[in-house]
Amino acid sequence: MSALIARPLRMLSPIVAVTMAVMMAFSSSAHAAGLIRDAETEYLMRAFSDPIFRAAGLDPKAVKIHLVNDSSLNAFVAGGQRMFLHTGLIQQSDRPNMLIGVIAHETGHMAGGHLSRTQQALKSAAVPIIVSTLLGIGAIVAGAGDAGFALITGGQTLAQRDFLSYSRIQEASADQAAITYLDQVGWSGRGMMDTFYLFRGQEVLSERQQDPYLRSHPLSTQRLSALEDRVLSSPFVDVKDPPEWVAAFEMIKAKLHGFLDRPAVTFRRYPASDTSIPARYARAVAFHKLGDVARAMGEIEPLLVAMPNNPFVWELKGQVLFESGKVEQSVAPYRRAVELAPGSPLLHVGLAQSLIGLERREETIEGLQHIEIAHRTDQENSRAYQQAAIAYARLGDYGNAELSTAERFYVLGQLPRAKQHAARAQVEMQEGTPGWLRAEDILQEKPQGS
Repeated sequence: MSALIARPLRMLSPIVAVTMAVMMAFSSSAHAAGLIRDAETEYLMRAFSDPIFRAAGLDPKAVKIHLVNDSSLNAFVAGGQRMFLHTGLIQQSDRPNMLIGVIAHETGHMAGGHLSRTQQALKSAAVPIIVSTLLGIGAIVAGAGDAGFALITGGQTLAQRDFLSYSRIQEASADQAAITYLDQVGWSGRGMMDTFYLFRGQEVLSERQQDPYLRSHPLSTQRLSALEDRVLSSPFVDVKDPPEWVAAFEMIKAKLHGFLDRPAVTFRRYPASDTSIPARYARAVAFHKLGDVARAMGEIEPLLVAMPNNPFVWELKGQVLFESGKVEQSVAPYRRAVELAPGSPLLHVGLAQSLIGLERREETIEGLQHIEIAHRTDQENSRAYQQAAIAYARLGDYGNAELSTAERFYVLGQLPRAKQHAARAQVEMQEGTPGWLRAEDILQEKPQGS
């Protein structure tokens, strides 16, 4: 797993410095939007979501799932078929089924076309712009106007009601659709019901104190009663989460706590007396954040003994070594991670970073090969483009180095900077070649809203 040092914007919270274990690091702009990439978390979210998407008649490959670094209980869909899950929702869900219920509900909004206006307005916007706009509007609604307007970028003039006023009919419709999807895949809706009752308990709070999900998804006694009737009458109401789901869920929660909380908080939550696998995982991250490589490895090695075929533990070992300056030693763990999960584009980028970091021609070329593999299934990976630019420059291919930098800024929604580098790329490239034509596409791109 590769390094990430971020300063994400958290709604109604101070800006905090965070190190997140990821297969793809983000530039400062993506960090500012509060985005997180982590292969393990994304893999599990896909395992939970894809069957629901198929039950809703959606193509799972067409739906993008994004993680937002925000401690509040929230989730939303916007910008076309994109689902955004707050880390707080994952961390505060007691079991997978509670999170799955929210995913099913949001899928109901997506499949029902409830957000067509906002989707139309944002469908071609870059993800950081979408997140910044939505977080900014949420802050404005909660009374933090100055912070909210500062978050809204990219020339968006979307009104807050477009995001935060859902009709009760649409909410009830999404509830019922969610239970239909869960019934189709044979999963219980009890977790969804429990999550919504958790939100219902916040209704006595002021808007400033409430989680955004309650403001944007108003609850009513009639709506909850209708949901409860469907859930309790389902033949799958008592279906439990499989043990492997529970174990994997506890692992990603531990990882998120390790990376997003201060080490002192992590050590209180997972004391040394707790020798469970999730506790060791969280403490390994906390020790890494403190720069204590020996103690981080002291927690990782028992994990590898217990879980020798877990690619994400190998990835964490690679990250700790890489970020500690042990670049040569980091390659082998990353290679093992890729061998165990060859379909993960973020793992390929992590390995590529280590290979390119060796500053040797042969390994640099191999690193570019892994970036190409990653691009086949993930073309929104800004760090992949950043690493490609470094590799091409090191090889003396300045045209592709500039084009990769242009692609990076394009993905981040920074079109003027993308065009600057695209123009430089064309100077270095022969007219009519694929790279020159791609640079021309960027140069011809119209700003959002024009």
